[in-house]
Amino acid sequence: MFNQLVRAEAVLGKEGIEKLINSHVMVFGLGGVGAACAEALARGGIGQLTLIDNDTVQISNLNRQLIALHSTLGTLKTQAADSRMKDINPNLRLTLHPIFFDENTAHEINFSGVDYVIDAIDFVPAKLLLASICQKLKIPLLSCMGTGNKTNPTLFRFADIYDTSICPLCRSMRHRLRKEGIEKLEVLYSTEPPVGRSVEDNGRLSPGSLSYVPPAAGMMLAGKVILYLSGYSSD
Repeated sequence: MFNQLVRAEAVLGKEGIEKLINSHVMVFGLGGVGAACAEALARGGIGQLTLIDNDTVQISNLNRQLIALHSTLGTLKTQAADSRMKDINPNLRLTLHPIFFDENTAHEINFSGVDYVIDAIDFVPAKLLLASICQKLKIPLLSCMGTGNKTNPTLFRFADIYDTSICPLCRSMRHRLRKEGIEKLEVLYSTEPPVGRSVEDNGRLSPGSLSYVPPAAGMMLAGKVILYLSGYSSD
């Protein structure tokens, strides 16, 4: 393990790597953002991951999702992630929940001992539920806002959701978070106005998406968590 992480140790130090190996991170959603985030966490030294997603790999996922290959089409995203993550780090402790996260399934997930939660869900009620749970349990949460219909990943920013602008998802979330009594939520959002259009994909309207934008957001989320958990930065 330490040999595999020798380059990371050169930056974060041996103590930082030890902290990562002993850390447990949950990633909700394994789409373009979540799959890239989970992989960067696995490569970065996180010792335990819990992955939550009920979807299967579709052909339209091939343009942006790291776990989407012709060999994984039709398989559960959690299963595709399982094979890929363990090939990257055989020592990784991995828990999979191939479920749709909502009020009916939240009890199936054990948040005990979790050090950080990443929200890469694209369903607003689930994002609100997760924010509520993490607030009650005092677990750090980083929530990704919309990455669809974007072209410029350099315009992603970290901020409290109440300090954001332009992003339509942030606007919708702010209103609902206030009603839920959630006064703070760290998010990654884009300051780029939406471009392009929605398209029909797998029976529903979905935003357009480019190959490099959602993974860039996922990498930024992972970077924030790795620096925080290693003790390198607490920003």
